[in-house]
Amino acid sequence: MAEISEERLRTHVYKLAGEIGQRNIFHPQALDAAAQYIAGEWRNQGYEVRPLVYLDRGVERTNLEVTLEGKNRSREYILVGAHYDSVIGSPGANDNGSGIAALLELSRLFSEAKPNIGLRFVAFVNEEPPFFYGDDMGSMVYAKAAKRRREPIRFMIALETIACYKDNPGSQTYPPMLKYFYPDTGNFIAFVSNLRSRSAMLESAQAFCASTDFPLETIAAPDIVPGVAWSDHSSFWRHGYKAFMVTDTALYRYPHYHMPDDTPDQLDYEPFARMTQGLFLMLASLTG
Repeated sequence: MAEISEERLRTHVYKLAGEIGQRNIFHPQALDAAAQYIAGEWRNQGYEVRPLVYLDRGVERTNLEVTLEGKNRSREYILVGAHYDSVIGSPGANDNGSGIAALLELSRLFSEAKPNIGLRFVAFVNEEPPFFYGDDMGSMVYAKAAKRRREPIRFMIALETIACYKDNPGSQTYPPMLKYFYPDTGNFIAFVSNLRSRSAMLESAQAFCASTDFPLETIAAPDIVPGVAWSDHSSFWRHGYKAFMVTDTALYRYPHYHMPDDTPDQLDYEPFARMTQGLFLMLASLTG
């Protein structure tokens, strides 16, 4: 069986957050280096990389995508995405080097697959402030263009800050009230959706749980709940698509979130690899 490699995940994170480091509009060469690394990995996997360039105040920004065509004649596909920029002042190992590392390893394992339903892997630029939730956010530009073309996206999955796992009680916190319904030990991955996307999220959660015993918690809630809309999936909600986020809950668990010490050595690679293996098996099930 194809397996996610802990060492390969570690290599991707160290490249992005250790060698390249902080990558955003104030570090444009690093942002370009991250894009080139992702594109190079995908080409090595045998994909044709499509750079999607747009202008933001006269400066070129680039989303990257690769597509694995499905045998289903409906052309419908599942989109899996992660942002490759980091917040100002942080090297972004977990946020979101971990998401990109998982994206690259998932695409690697699918590179020779023949699914019934197509898969598209997308690396988004400019998720972090000052772009977040604005018209120039990379995923917002992408989702708007997809809607205009009437792209048949079955649903979108955002990989966002996914490599912190703790076994000690009290390691998990929540927005107000949620602590009464969820565990206080931060050893799980969370699937987070709005109410409209609940069916797609639960379908995926069922496939995940059928494939792995890795702990999973799910929530479908209005996007006014703090954290529910805090990634690229919200761009797809705004353009009429179903979408959900896969996350370790970020600031509610990870003490280095958006900090200068969000470095590669802070991540928990063994459970990160097991969780990503579960995502691979989930996607294999969902795509046939």
